[in-house]
Amino acid sequence: MLESSIKNFNINFNVASEGATFRSGQLVSGHFTFDLSKKTKITDISMRLKGQAHVHWSTGGGKNKRRRHFSGNVTYFDLKSVILQENSATGESVKLQPGRHMYPFTCQIPQGDFPTSFKGLHGKIEYMLTVSINRPWHMSKDFVTELNFLSSINTDHPELRAPLSGSNQMTLCCLWCASPPITMTVSVEKKAFTPGETVKIICDFSNGSSRTVTSKVRLLQKQTFHTNERVHTRMYDKNLASGIGQPIDAHTCNVHTEMMVLIPQSASLSISNCSIVVLSYIIEVSLTVCSGPDLTVLFPIIVCDTPVHPQALPYVSGPHHELLFTFT
Repeated sequence: MLESSIKNFNINFNVASEGATFRSGQLVSGHFTFDLSKKTKITDISMRLKGQAHVHWSTGGGKNKRRRHFSGNVTYFDLKSVILQENSATGESVKLQPGRHMYPFTCQIPQGDFPTSFKGLHGKIEYMLTVSINRPWHMSKDFVTELNFLSSINTDHPELRAPLSGSNQMTLCCLWCASPPITMTVSVEKKAFTPGETVKIICDFSNGSSRTVTSKVRLLQKQTFHTNERVHTRMYDKNLASGIGQPIDAHTCNVHTEMMVLIPQSASLSISNCSIVVLSYIIEVSLTVCSGPDLTVLFPIIVCDTPVHPQALPYVSGPHHELLFTFT
């Protein structure tokens, strides 16, 4: 059998980019090797380069409940080539001798707006290079290698480096009495960040109530999965980082705070160019009130592979407290 005769399959890429990443239109070249323990007849050796997205989830189930399954598929490209094949005139298989065999290859990823590689809870976007070795009267032996594909985001848009700001307020009521408001004004230095970069958040809090409030921050990853034609949707929120600041006492005004949130080095890039998988990020800054609802400001951000320099934020005077959060 083929499993007993082929050993030590290995594929090596000629990649100049850091982290062995690939992009649209790039040439993929290298060589693959394998060892044969005995003389072997080969019908053909072929290569397949495929990019696709797939989602799947299910609902229901249990007693007297029908389980429903939802899925979606998108194929971006599916290219095939033959490395070695039998004699087309005689139909005679190629006979390979025992020992090490090496075959170079070159193929090209098509030009296109393809999404970044990603694996989520209910779906994935993957790019695969498959080498298939076929023998007469045997099932094909496939060796699959995943390519780390990156889709570049155009960071020349001014809105990606412009600061974001938001504000919110609420009043606590007890019977016919209403306290002075609790207010928050929050700014983020820009919209686009890279994995491993620290997000600087500038906050101004005022607590006019008689209760103590506590500031919090969260970095959320939002995964959204669609079936084809987007008839059905499934969402999943993942907390990548969170922290709690110092309490703000009652009747305290003009508390100026700077928070630092680290984008994890392992964070996937934002995905908005896939019809069935969307990956986005939100920074949530909130004030937690004892026995009351949270006061919250949300900032959608983009995680990309190219550093973006922010515009200068205006200086805000007043009492200053710098909070450095620990994350879980």
